[in-house]
Amino acid sequence: MLDPKYASSFLLVVVLIYLLFVQLKQPPSWTDAEIETIQSLGISQLGEPPSDPTNAVANDSRAAKLGHKLFFDERMSITGTIACANCHQPENQFRDSLTRGVAIGQTDRRTPSIIGGAYSPWQYWDGRKDSQWSQALAPLEHPMEHGGNRMFYVRYVTARYKDEYEAIFGPAPDLSDRERFPEHAAPVGRTDWNSTWQAMSTEDQNLVNQLFVNIGKTIAAYERLLVPGPGRFDEYVASIRFDEQQTIFDHNEVVGLRLFIGKANCTQCHNGPLLTNNEFHNTGVANFPGEIPDKGRVQGIRDVTDDPFNCVSQYSDARYSCAELRFARTGSELIGTVRTPSLRSLHPPFMHKGQHATLREVLDHYNDAPLAMIGHNEAKPLNLTQLEITQLERFLATLNAPLRTDSNWLKAP
Repeated sequence: MLDPKYASSFLLVVVLIYLLFVQLKQPPSWTDAEIETIQSLGISQLGEPPSDPTNAVANDSRAAKLGHKLFFDERMSITGTIACANCHQPENQFRDSLTRGVAIGQTDRRTPSIIGGAYSPWQYWDGRKDSQWSQALAPLEHPMEHGGNRMFYVRYVTARYKDEYEAIFGPAPDLSDRERFPEHAAPVGRTDWNSTWQAMSTEDQNLVNQLFVNIGKTIAAYERLLVPGPGRFDEYVASIRFDEQQTIFDHNEVVGLRLFIGKANCTQCHNGPLLTNNEFHNTGVANFPGEIPDKGRVQGIRDVTDDPFNCVSQYSDARYSCAELRFARTGSELIGTVRTPSLRSLHPPFMHKGQHATLREVLDHYNDAPLAMIGHNEAKPLNLTQLEITQLERFLATLNAPLRTDSNWLKAP
């Protein structure tokens, strides 16, 4: 028999355990305002990708099919060994698992996922490209990525994919005259290719540029199809007003969601159905030892403004609108800022240079909010407990979502 002097304490413990059990079994109590916020994050709010007036073939199925082939074609590189899919790997949510992208050589930043890229007005971590098609062109001529030149690519595509190309853009020009159209030429850093390019007439340069741009626009037509579908978080959102929500999220995941929209202040930047505002922020992420601090968006806005393939260029199909570019923020406040990534494709390592190996490290970083190496850290210390960090981490794991697109688009044709 239980000693009477311990009976009251034992009874209190039993009652507390019972009350905790009841609490864990009951659906959480959300206010109408909280439900509205949570529902705004659901993938059902995403809709179709916005139109891309800069790309006349953005929604052309023939362009998407050609772009699909080019995306997986390793001959779209000077070595014949690198395709877009080498770094933007479908099995890894269209990115790799490296701290820096590696193709012919190593790049300066982590490979970002391109899922949902059609919803963003800016591409790359620093937003130095303002369309998917102009972004698709850059790696082709980057010496550490595909390493080629535009003359090489337009000759290859208009010959190897002649029928597909002409069905979209009309008859391809005759490039057989090597005096007018050398084997290798482009306005790039390699001296021999650049000098050959400069020797070409302006008319022929413009012709080659247009062919090169058409290649980018077909790749963009394919990439527009890479859109996230519903995941476990979206099941919870759909059932939030019904009792079955408790079978989708456990107690810690629910608390993590409450922290996400509340105390942790995550939705200040990670909002909307893609969980990103597609803006640029400095959150005090340190560079690796010995590296020069990353200038981020302050350099990116200069690059996109000067880009010969930007929205207002002669190669854009919408050169007279382009409000995003014309009214883009500039100034010293952009020093060290990078684009907010979507949380729909969480995959380690994290941050723009893979500075954090785990999601826990990311949350610890935001909890501490250290001083920025360059510019000003916009984040403030969160003062979360270790349990709260764990619960927030548990919730974030529910955000990954499968692609909404046909699975045939996810493998080499």
